[in-house]
Amino acid sequence: MRLIRTRKLPLALAMLLAGVYVLLPIVAATEFSLRQPAKGDHGFDNYAWFMSDPDFGKYLGISFGLAAYSAIILLVVLVPTVVWLNLNGAKFRPFVEFISLMPLVIPVVALAIGAQTALPEFAQTDETVLAYMFAVLALPYAYRTMDTGLRSVPLRTLVEAARGLGAGWIRTILLVIIPVVRGSVLNALFMTLALSLGEFTLTSLLHWDTFTTWVTTMSQSNILGAIALSMFSLGAVFALLLGVGLFVRHPKSNVVSEEE
Repeated sequence: MRLIRTRKLPLALAMLLAGVYVLLPIVAATEFSLRQPAKGDHGFDNYAWFMSDPDFGKYLGISFGLAAYSAIILLVVLVPTVVWLNLNGAKFRPFVEFISLMPLVIPVVALAIGAQTALPEFAQTDETVLAYMFAVLALPYAYRTMDTGLRSVPLRTLVEAARGLGAGWIRTILLVIIPVVRGSVLNALFMTLALSLGEFTLTSLLHWDTFTTWVTTMSQSNILGAIALSMFSLGAVFALLLGVGLFVRHPKSNVVSEEE
């Protein structure tokens, strides 16, 4: 027993150091954002400063909407594709993996300039084009998460059983495959939402205004308010991802007792 505790000590120390490394800057930034030099105390004046701005709710809603749209686009395209690759498209897997790596190879600047040049004029006047671009940027991470999840389950057996019982492909994917790989789908959703909410370079190069660009503009006029705005952005993303995780949690198994 003492030997086991000794072996766990380095792991515990490493986790403690990692926790301090992550949490200490957050705690320090939070304390700094609550300072009120004019009053000589701490309060929420810096948070009230940006929340009272009329553009706060507008751009926050735009960013959340684009993030949700990009997540839906990616899941609608990716889930059937990865299912097909694992069932009948093994010979196309190297090609798909190569394509999925392109957003990591191509710089975001080149991607934005290419989009401005190649997209038709009507697409360049609609901000929803950002959702498609965000989905492209999240593709390398979401694809590998989904592929790993589907490889870990008996996919062919599940599909054949569902199809044998008369379920169509859409019903099989929605009611059989996705619940089985719920964790992988949720991780892909997390990464897409986090990337979409935090993307700045692509948004600014395409000359659209979202919450990230608004944060940059507002931060130039108030240092303490900028820290408060950054902490709010971090907390909002964390709360969103936590909410999604709780909402799409694993269903509890219902135990039915029979009385003789």
